[in-house]
Amino acid sequence: MQHPDIRLRNVAKPVKTVNKKVKVIIDNMFETMYENDGIGLAATQIDIHLQIAIAINSEKKNNPIILINPTILNYSGNIEVEEGCLSIKNKRAIISRYSYVEIRATNWSNKLCFIKAHSLLAVCIQHEIDHLSGKLFIDYLKKK
Repeated sequence: MQHPDIRLRNVAKPVKTVNKKVKVIIDNMFETMYENDGIGLAATQIDIHLQIAIAINSEKKNNPIILINPTILNYSGNIEVEEGCLSIKNKRAIISRYSYVEIRATNWSNKLCFIKAHSLLAVCIQHEIDHLSGKLFIDYLKKK
């Protein structure tokens, strides 16, 4: 979906269990992300309003990250990075984010996991979690 599609503002619902249907959604999300040269994607961007986000560490592209029902537990630092979004074509902006985050989420195996992310990966994860709350990176521009 592309901005200004109002569905991008929907708040995603928690996933109850990681079943075959959820795994198909995740597989499709990775396919969509890679086809569009992205480093992250939230299910809301493909009109599925469940708390599912994916990301890749741009330095280790063979290490996909799956975040189901993600919660930021801890954060610190500050980093300013030029962000873009697969749902907002031709728009980029410098956004201030936390430079370090600790996340709790469910993984592909329906197990609780904890992820520590720094720098660009931390920014990407925050960006995708924002999508699950109906927030877009351009919303940060309005605060300036």
